[in-house]
Amino acid sequence: MKHAFAWLTTLALAIPQISKAESQTMAQDQQDVLKAIQTMTSNFQGNDIAGVMASYEIEATVVFEPGSPVSDAAQLEQMFAGMAAVNPVFEYAGHEVIVNGDIAVHIAPWSMTGKTPDGQELGQSGLSIAVLRRQPDGGWKMLIDNPHGGRLLEQNQ
Repeated sequence: MKHAFAWLTTLALAIPQISKAESQTMAQDQQDVLKAIQTMTSNFQGNDIAGVMASYEIEATVVFEPGSPVSDAAQLEQMFAGMAAVNPVFEYAGHEVIVNGDIAVHIAPWSMTGKTPDGQELGQSGLSIAVLRRQPDGGWKMLIDNPHGGRLLEQNQ
């Protein structure tokens, strides 16, 4: 479960701290993808687990632990609820959004600090990669969410 807390950071994909210059260079679809991720992160940090779950497609897959994707909605909800107790703080080193039609990829290096309920300090970092799909209403939802996208690079160093 040590990596489960790192996943929080994926949500970091989430809090897109978009600089004014960064948002000016992004097309509307790219900005909408960032907004979808930001909404999910805001809901997560506000302990609104129903809001978090609404940011994902029904059959979404989230990688809370490297190499262990979870697609069961009840298990996803349980993992998010457990992680909300850490009160994470995210920092991002930028955001890249690639949109092709109704599919988008969001990539963001992140670092996260937080505290377990028993007071243990947490600190992790990684590369978050999320795949989103445009919904019939024009909004975006996550289909695949992997905050451990850089782990293969780390293994080869």
